[in-house]
Amino acid sequence: MSAAPTLRIGTRASALALWQARHVAACLSEQPGAPQVELVHITTTGDAQSDVPLWQVGGRAFFTREIDRALREGSVDVAVHSLKDLSTQIEPGLLLAATLSRADPRDALVSRTGAPLEQLPRGARIGTSSLRRRAFLARLRPDAVLLELRGNVPTRIERLRRGDYDAIVLAAAGLARLGLASQVSEYLDAGRFPPAVAQGVIGVCARVDDVATLRWLGALDDPQARLTTSAERALLARLEGGCQVPLGALATVRAGTLTLSASVCAQDGTQYLAARGEAPALAHEAVALGQRIAQELLERGAGELIGQQRAAREVEEP
Repeated sequence: MSAAPTLRIGTRASALALWQARHVAACLSEQPGAPQVELVHITTTGDAQSDVPLWQVGGRAFFTREIDRALREGSVDVAVHSLKDLSTQIEPGLLLAATLSRADPRDALVSRTGAPLEQLPRGARIGTSSLRRRAFLARLRPDAVLLELRGNVPTRIERLRRGDYDAIVLAAAGLARLGLASQVSEYLDAGRFPPAVAQGVIGVCARVDDVATLRWLGALDDPQARLTTSAERALLARLEGGCQVPLGALATVRAGTLTLSASVCAQDGTQYLAARGEAPALAHEAVALGQRIAQELLERGAGELIGQQRAAREVEEP
């Protein structure tokens, strides 16, 4: 029996992206007869313009577009993404083949002194380029000075330690994956500071007609992660804002019930809308739940809030 062809995995070259790609490779290798893998480093728009605030960069899919293009064109066989970076409209000819089990979805505050958000000094300088994080920080700490923060996770922490910021906000999952959980000063409560859609989930894409690769990747799919992120991504798709929505959302499954909570917040923190709903923990119900919660938010004025932020061209960072 001939060996399976090598699977070429497209990934960004940041430490976190490489951790995720290697994790996917390790999960693949656990399957009997698994193919060899090769990591292919791809520079994305977000990487190439790392010194520019993302709200000044046009378009969307800053951290996925070039990888998905390589997948479409056949120079890689698999694309590994932080699922929260992936557009709700997947490129034609591609599909989301696997959603790996979810890590901690929350955001984490890392401060120079170890102080939590509420105990930071008045006027504290907090670094983040995320529209969502900025909006909810403005709501919880209207006195804070919110500053741009770009770069990979280690670089951001280094800039904090050298005094550029009093605190920064990062995804808890990314810190844990890089062995940096000890840096966390506070895990931000998902109720008051809701995470990005699909935060903490690794998404793996492949071509729709690549049956062999889809078979290998299908074994990596986590049903609960698929269910919860389907609800969250349906919500985001219905709000029609892509990465430019100041939206936080989190779905959970317990005892056969899927629960979705979502919040939209004005960038200055002065306006805030929240909605919550439940449905049976079934695939078609997940999408319907996401659409229903989005519609509720829209009927209560979320469209106006989103429109204001879209004009500012801010985006959610990975």
